[in-house]
Amino acid sequence: MKRELEYFFAALRFFTRLPVPAWVGHTQLQLDHAARYFPLIGIIIGGIGAGVTELAALVLPISIAILLGMAATILATGAFHEDGFADTCDGFGGGWDKAQVLTIMKDSRVGSYAALGVGMILLTKWSALTELDTDFGPPFLTLALIAGHAVSRLASTVLIFFLDYVREDASAKSKPLAQRMASHELAIAFAIGLAPCLLLPPQEVLVALFAVALSTLLAARYFLRRIGGYTGDCLGATQQLSEVAFYLGLLCSFT
Repeated sequence: MKRELEYFFAALRFFTRLPVPAWVGHTQLQLDHAARYFPLIGIIIGGIGAGVTELAALVLPISIAILLGMAATILATGAFHEDGFADTCDGFGGGWDKAQVLTIMKDSRVGSYAALGVGMILLTKWSALTELDTDFGPPFLTLALIAGHAVSRLASTVLIFFLDYVREDASAKSKPLAQRMASHELAIAFAIGLAPCLLLPPQEVLVALFAVALSTLLAARYFLRRIGGYTGDCLGATQQLSEVAFYLGLLCSFT
């Protein structure tokens, strides 16, 4: 049990800015097995976003409350996944071959593809969440937020399991996680990632999960074709895309 706690806290330290107990330490072994708890980090971050949204909605319009909830999740993660999405937009938008794509993705400067991409995906996410609240109310929105964050991180975990990590430089931000996961570790991730979906209407959540699976498959095929695998930025992009896909799937199922 202690070792599993260490793996969980390693994931919490790597993927968020939330505090971790000092006794946990910091070892490569912990990072090698941390990905199994990536969806659990999603549940925590989704819970933070949902909590801030609900509290803000007590005194502010729901559209502003949702925006504040989104800001809370970004602060809690240090914009980790949004940054990955931005770098992916710049890299694949501006690079012609693998070497160019990887070079551009590593550039800290923000290009037009990144600015437009992040702006569009955040606006789409806000619009989808606002529509979910308008149509179905706060309890549904809270559950959708938690499930969306969990499932989207499961989607990134699937990439770690099936694809190869393509960066060779040890300084890459996701290099410590670039280990092949065992099947039982992926099973743990699936169990955690899908658990919040059990609280949502089954027919509707199946449509949302199909949207997530489709977006993940398309992203994986695109990454394979362009660079032969994934990078840490690709994981962030997959998380962002699949989170939005989950919310849009919920909306489609009710139309």
